[in-house]
Amino acid sequence: MSKKKDDKKPMISVGGQALIEGIMMQGPKGAAMSVRLPDGTIETEELEVKHIRDKFKPAGWPLIRGVFNMIESLLFGFKCMEKSAEKIGLDDDTDPENMSKLDKWISDHFGPKMMAVVTGISLVLGVALAFGLFFYLPTFLVDVVDKYLIKPDFATFHPLFEGLMRMIIFVAYIWIVSKVPDIKRVFMYHGAEHKSIFCYESGLPLTVENVKKQKRFHPRCGTSFIFVILIISILISSALVVAFPALSADENRILWMAIKILIVPLTVGIGYEFIRYAGKHDNIFVKILAAPGLWMQRLTTNEPTDDIIEVGIESLKAVLDDVESDNSEETVDSEDKNN
Repeated sequence: MSKKKDDKKPMISVGGQALIEGIMMQGPKGAAMSVRLPDGTIETEELEVKHIRDKFKPAGWPLIRGVFNMIESLLFGFKCMEKSAEKIGLDDDTDPENMSKLDKWISDHFGPKMMAVVTGISLVLGVALAFGLFFYLPTFLVDVVDKYLIKPDFATFHPLFEGLMRMIIFVAYIWIVSKVPDIKRVFMYHGAEHKSIFCYESGLPLTVENVKKQKRFHPRCGTSFIFVILIISILISSALVVAFPALSADENRILWMAIKILIVPLTVGIGYEFIRYAGKHDNIFVKILAAPGLWMQRLTTNEPTDDIIEVGIESLKAVLDDVESDNSEETVDSEDKNN
């Protein structure tokens, strides 16, 4: 009886992100984060989400919305990560005797905003590291191989080999990071996030037992998004080099680097649209392009314990309770925000 009604109820699209001892879930109406506190209790907090598209309509247009969504997700994700660190007390160690000189300088000059400053510095360093690893290093390595190991020149295939090099570097980086004990636990929360969402999308009650039975590899995951972007960047870069062979010349390396940076918004936009499409379809095209990202989730997600699953359930329930109470709510997409 009531089961039939539930079957007809439209599913809202939710996404999330693993935090430090917590999970953030986001839906059409807003977001909520649940964190396992040091005393063992779970604290859930509803969060307001502001979208640029609400004030700037073009930010919601296809191909364009992907870039804005990614920027919003990164900034909001860092904010949630900072909040989770505060809730479990990672920022409480302010004993001057235990602080480094840099920490003391930041504390003296910024006081209560110390955590925000540290997060900002981490973000800048992260962007610099990403540029070095995924833009400069692949180009440098391919140029070395081209110059010393391969004859004749294979400049036409530079984009292909650079793309493959980026994938190798990305996989190696994730594999190394996944060995860090603290990161392993975050990846357990990542697994709980995916399993909780799968449980909801399967129409099952959100219980620990039901969540445990679900898969931990989700097609809308940020890991899949990154792999789709890498594949698309290879296709676009290769097309540009075929159309304009001069771009692959040694004297145009700086220009080529600049062009690769400039086409990032386009690759992100196309990748975003594909992830949206993949979340609604299950054909052979989707399976082929999504396969590398789903495989990578074997590294970025771990099987969660019951206590971690409980956190995912609480966070998801907070979002669903808020949205499902409004029967006139329209379904909107909100993909998985984890990197």
